[in-house]
Amino acid sequence: VFTEEDKYNLYSNLLFKYFLAEGVVCGHDLFVASAKEHPDNILKELPAPLLDDTHRNELGEAATVVKAEDSQDSMKIAWRYQNLPKLEASPTTTTKFGHYYDISKKMPPELLQFIKWQSFYLPEELNLPPKRKICNMNNAYARLLESIQRIIYQQGFDGSDPQKKQKNILRIGIQSLGSLLWGDDICSSDTPEDIHSLTKFLYVLRGLLRKSLSACIITVPAHLIQNKAIMERVTNLSDTVVGLESFIGSERETNPLYKDYHGLVHVHQIPRLNSLICDVSDTKDLAFRLKRKLFTIERLHLPPDLSDTVSRTSKQDLAESAKLLSSGCGAMAMGKKHLDF
Repeated sequence: VFTEEDKYNLYSNLLFKYFLAEGVVCGHDLFVASAKEHPDNILKELPAPLLDDTHRNELGEAATVVKAEDSQDSMKIAWRYQNLPKLEASPTTTTKFGHYYDISKKMPPELLQFIKWQSFYLPEELNLPPKRKICNMNNAYARLLESIQRIIYQQGFDGSDPQKKQKNILRIGIQSLGSLLWGDDICSSDTPEDIHSLTKFLYVLRGLLRKSLSACIITVPAHLIQNKAIMERVTNLSDTVVGLESFIGSERETNPLYKDYHGLVHVHQIPRLNSLICDVSDTKDLAFRLKRKLFTIERLHLPPDLSDTVSRTSKQDLAESAKLLSSGCGAMAMGKKHLDF
């Protein structure tokens, strides 16, 4: 999974921690790599999982509130519209996918004691004796590849080699890859010295993941990469590409059309299944909001009417968004009402 970081790296870092927290709850092995924040501190900041009973109670309270609001609104709706079905008023099924987490609490240390995890902190790795360069690759990328390869082959995650012990999944998390802290200059120059260093790393990593029992999430400060050719290569080398556009510091932060949301979710690419190309939708119909305890990704619902306080620019924005929504929805928006984490 390739995640484009938002400008202030607030929400993408939250998704990064959700991915690792899900691995802890599922009992997977973890490998955390970072050049900015020590992996030990990242694991200490993972959100706490919600118990099934607690989550069921919260859902029950929310359902009670929704029913109460519906009963009040039913008196305001004309009688001929009361029997019409509502559009995605509530999830159609109760099938649970994954686990839920409380971002207001930290994961108990007891849960981390039952899993195996290893870390890669670049400032510490650079103090070790120098290693040979791999294919004229960045030194930091080469060291990271050697660490991942060693874990896959020595810890029993190699899918091509029959393992005698019980198999498990390795979750790999790499934070802010391509930034200056990794010794790469693609974020600071339009013509970097080694323009192919990042793509070489991803090409080799993709080969390692293909033949191993592992999954990887990578966050990249894509808004700092000026060379669009690099981003196109990175996208082609990734299975899933998701971008987060935060409203912080933009005109949409004070726009009344988006008052219920904190940013947009752009699904640039999804995995290819038995096809040469993947279904890439250009509709911007997914948005996210950060609640007190949950981070949710929802279908973007714009208000049906405009008041006098909405500017002409906002009206044009609403018209364009409505046109996108009416043109069709991507594959990610055809399921439930929203995604909770």
